[in-house]
This record gives sequence, C-alpha cells and structure tokens, in this order.
Amino acid sequence: MVSFWELARDALPSLLGGVAVTVKLTTICIAAGFLLGWLLALGRVYGGKLAFSISTGYVEFVRGTPLLVQLFFLYYGLPEMGVVLPPLLAAGIAMGLNTAAYQAEYFRGAIQSIPRGQVEAAYSLGMTGLQTFLHIVFPQAMRFVMPAWSNELIYMLKYSSLAFVVGVPELMGRANLIAARNFRYFELYLVVAGIYIGLVWTISGLISALERKIGVPGLGEPT
Repeated sequence: MVSFWELARDALPSLLGGVAVTVKLTTICIAAGFLLGWLLALGRVYGGKLAFSISTGYVEFVRGTPLLVQLFFLYYGLPEMGVVLPPLLAAGIAMGLNTAAYQAEYFRGAIQSIPRGQVEAAYSLGMTGLQTFLHIVFPQAMRFVMPAWSNELIYMLKYSSLAFVVGVPELMGRANLIAARNFRYFELYLVVAGIYIGLVWTISGLISALERKIGVPGLGEPT
C-alpha cells in the first residue's frame, strides 16, 4: 500500500483539475448572482407593488428551499418537460439563482443603511434618481456590503461541492472518482479539505485587500 504522501502526490494533478472547475463554477455563479441580486434588491427597495411582490416571492422561495433540491429540479426535473441541461450548466444556473437571493438581501440592507438625508440632498441638487443611485447609493452600499458579500463568496465556493452529485468533475467529484478506485476515502478527503482551506484563505486575503483598497476612513463607523 502506498503511503499517504504518495497517494496525495499521485492524486494532486487530477484534483487540481477539479480545482479549476470549482473556481470557474464559483466565479460564474457569483457573478450572475451579483447582477440578479442587485435587480432583486432594487425591486424590493425602489420597485412598485408588482416588482416588490415578484422580488420578495423569489427571495423567499429560494431561501426557503435547499440548494440541492434546486439543483435536482433543474437537472432531473426539467428533462420531464423536454429541457435537458448539461451538468455544469445545471449546476451553474442553480448556484447562480440561489446566491442571487442571498446577495439581494445583503444589497437591500446596504441600500437601506444609507442615510436618507444624503439621497434628499442629491435630489435637491438636481440629480436624477439614476444619478443618485450610481453616484451616492451604490458606491457606499458596496463598501457596507463587502464583509457579508465576501462570506457569500466563500459559501458558494464550498457549496460548489454539491455539483458532483450531477456529474460535474469539480474538486469533490474528482476525489470521489479516485477514491472509488483505491478506496482511500479518508486520506483523499483529507487532501480535499486542505485544498478547500487553502482556497478559502486565498479568497479571504484577496477580499481583505480589496476592503482596505476601497475603504473610506470613518465610513460605516459609529458616531
């Protein structure tokens, strides 16, 4: 029987290929969720009764159902209606739609944390609603939301491991394929855990650097 280090060395090339798929999947879904999340947040804060109802209904439905159920619905449920999605696309859509609901709540809270007086001052200077949002609300909201949003990014990185259940060859999927051949599940999952920790530390470091870059002294601090 090969040693743990030999096993890790032999499995690493395949696992790193899975890391590339994991990072790609996470990047796509978090970007899609970012865009849709802002639309949902704007619908809940500034939309009329219809936009508010649709946005709220979507957020409550998605947050009230597990990501795994949503993934199974897209991959196994839609084919009954004639819609067949490739595994990676199904996982990306499910994760993107899921994270959008959570990001929407982060963005909504950030928007509502902007003092109303700033918005009224912008209107008094002749700024339109769009100009006020782009130049007053959005920049501050992004600074306020960064800590919570960074948590969502890390969550989605880890949730991407669910994609293996529909055949996506991401990190967890690659580990399961290797373990099915040599039955060294414990050691391989230990290696996978170490890789995930490394990815999370890397993302946390990048987010911390970004927060320092865009941070404004005194913004968001209690007075």
